[in-house]
Amino acid sequence: MPAAPFTFVRLKYHSGDWDAVDERMPANLLHSLVQYTKVPIDPKEKVVALDSPELFNYPFCYLSGHRLVQFSGTEKQNFIQYVRNGGFVFVDDCNHDIDGLFARSFEEQMRQCFGSGALRKIPKTHPIYSQFFTFKDGPPNTGFELNGWGDDLVHDYLKAIEIKGRIGVLYSNKDYGCEWDYDFRNKRFLAEDNTKFGVNILLYALT
Repeated sequence: MPAAPFTFVRLKYHSGDWDAVDERMPANLLHSLVQYTKVPIDPKEKVVALDSPELFNYPFCYLSGHRLVQFSGTEKQNFIQYVRNGGFVFVDDCNHDIDGLFARSFEEQMRQCFGSGALRKIPKTHPIYSQFFTFKDGPPNTGFELNGWGDDLVHDYLKAIEIKGRIGVLYSNKDYGCEWDYDFRNKRFLAEDNTKFGVNILLYALT
């Protein structure tokens, strides 16, 4: 684990709506890290521009949206270098739709950055599903999928780009961002804490 406090970094990119998910979501996941682990945290989310060299100061970044994803030249260069240097990007499609604009445009950006076929489904036995909490059936479902929104599909997989055997880009069509977008004090009303998989993601990125 890093000696410096963990910072939840949200990536700001020029196209689309990078700030689609409310700031309560990062606060909720940070609360879970404190609740379940001993990882030191910075309690405030930080927004970092994808085309800024500041990106390379952090091991974890979050990218989301509903709309078009079209990186500028510098954004693309930084994204590739960040991932190839060991950084971890969690990308979440807020439309939870495999044929939506965000999904199609983001996957095209990954093809341009890392080549055709680089973004692949990961098996339910992947270590990220047992990093801290165990999810034997793979990625947990979200209420948005189960309620028939988006593409009316329950996505029973996540996709990833792996660099030297480790995930560099974790990609979800499940809309975890909105699933975890609530005041952490309301977690006590849930039968099961739905942020536990978020803890797995953050710990995987940090180890």
